Amino acid sequence: MLSDPGVLALAMLAALCIGLSKAGFSGISMVSIVLLADIYGSKASVGLTLPLLIAADLMAYPAFLKHGSWKPVWKLLLPSLVGIAVGWWLLGEISEATARRVIGSCVLTMVLLQAFRRWQPVAFERLAESVGFGTAAGVLGGFATMLANAAGPVIQLYLMARKTPKMELIGIGARFFLLINLLKVPLNARLALITPESLQDNLKLLPAVAVGILGGKWILRHVPQIVFEWMIVIFAAIAGMRMVFW
Repeated sequence: MLSDPGVLALAMLAALCIGLSKAGFSGISMVSIVLLADIYGSKASVGLTLPLLIAADLMAYPAFLKHGSWKPVWKLLLPSLVGIAVGWWLLGEISEATARRVIGSCVLTMVLLQAFRRWQPVAFERLAESVGFGTAAGVLGGFATMLANAAGPVIQLYLMARKTPKMELIGIGARFFLLINLLKVPLNARLALITPESLQDNLKLLPAVAVGILGGKWILRHVPQIVFEWMIVIFAAIAGMRMVFW
């Protein structure tokens, strides 16, 4: 699959975005979802992406070990497992075309959540303070991560609503996704989404993931995060609509 230079360049860009997302810019993970779905197909891209995410988690976790704790992770774990179970069942039942539309819908849902937080901060804060918000975030995050590896913005929004400082937020996210992504491995393997061929492509893309994590640290220091996030929201909205409608 990656023998074509053009395809390899797009896959490298997707892997770079995975690394950037683990450095704190979770919205850019939407770019990698769409690119890899175009290259490998909607279902196969889910299994192809997972080992790259785990590799990125293993790099990010030690880097942010001093920030955050496991306590918020345990609060999200049970509802996240419910969402993962639903997503796993659905992924095994739907066709490739339906999977593409559902994954595109997940991307658009993440975009709408980001936009809602920006346009209606007061309403979003009221929503965040409601009793069921944490449970809903966990279930939606689990569903999105199983079906499209797209839970980053959901969990980030939940933690931001709890007024979690930026570095603490990244540290908690590193713990949460390392645990969740490891739990997803046998589920993806059971659906035959992780194969020897996909793992070979993972090895080719790993350097781009590492560059993304290192580059993300630099971007955090030199580029206004709000500017970067809005660029990703716009790009992800276009990409999500393309998956759903074209």
